Amino acid sequence: MMHGTRHMPPPGYERLASAGINAVGLSSLAAPLREALSEGSFYEYAAHHPEARVLNGRGAAYAVPLPGTDVRAVVRRSRHGGLLAPLTGERFMGGTRAPRELASSLRLTRLGVATPQLLAYATYPDMPHLRRADVVTREIPEAMDLAAALMAAEYRSAVRPLLGAVARLIASLTIAGARHPDLNIKNVLIAHNENGDREALVIDVDRVWFDEPGARRVTERNLRRLSRSALKWHRLHALPIVEADLLWLAATVEEILMSRRS
Repeated sequence: MMHGTRHMPPPGYERLASAGINAVGLSSLAAPLREALSEGSFYEYAAHHPEARVLNGRGAAYAVPLPGTDVRAVVRRSRHGGLLAPLTGERFMGGTRAPRELASSLRLTRLGVATPQLLAYATYPDMPHLRRADVVTREIPEAMDLAAALMAAEYRSAVRPLLGAVARLIASLTIAGARHPDLNIKNVLIAHNENGDREALVIDVDRVWFDEPGARRVTERNLRRLSRSALKWHRLHALPIVEADLLWLAATVEEILMSRRS
C-alpha cells in the first residue's frame, strides 16, 4: 500500500483536506476537526491551545479539547523510531504511515483489541518528496502509560493486577493475529473501562501487522518485545518489575488463551 496516495476514507470518515493537506476525519466530528486544521496543522492547533496538556513520549504530544465540543483528543506528530530517527525525525519520504494507522486501528477494534479511537489524521508537504503527519486520537480519561502506572504503584502487590490487564491485552492481540513491533511499556495505556475494571490499551499502532489469528509466534513476539522494554526500564529507571513478574505475565496470557480455546 503506497501511503503517499490518497485513499478512500473508511465508512464513518470523510476528507477534511485543504490546500496541500491530505486529511481524513471522523464524519461526526468533521466540523470541529476542520476548525482545528485551519490553524495550519492539528499539531499547531494543539501546541498553542491554552488548555493543552503536554504528554511526553517520542516527541511531545498534546491533550486538548476539540473546538466547540467536550471531546478531548490527543494530538501527536508522527516520528520515526530506531537508529535513523535522529536523521529522519518527523519527515517521511513520499508518504506517511497515517492511513495505515487508521486502517490498523479500525481493524484492531473490530477484532476486540482495546485501542483509543482514531479521530483523524493529516499529512503535510515538507520539502520535495517529503511529508509530515499528525494523528488525532480520542483521549482516554485518567489513563497513564504502563511505565508511569508501575512507577506510581505504592505497594509491590499492585504490580500483578496491572500485569493482569496487560495479559488480557496481549491475549487479545494473539486472537487477532496482531504483531506490534514496538510494543514497549510506553505504548500500553492503563485505564478503567466503563464498568470500572482496570484495562490495558495499545497505542501507536501504525506499524502493527496481521499474522495468523491465534498463532503462538504472535504471542511470543509481542511478549518478547514488551519484556525487553520492561527490563530495560528496570535497569535504567528502577522500574518495580522483575523477571518473575514477566514469567507470570506470560503464564497468565497462556491461561487466558487456553480458556478461550476450550
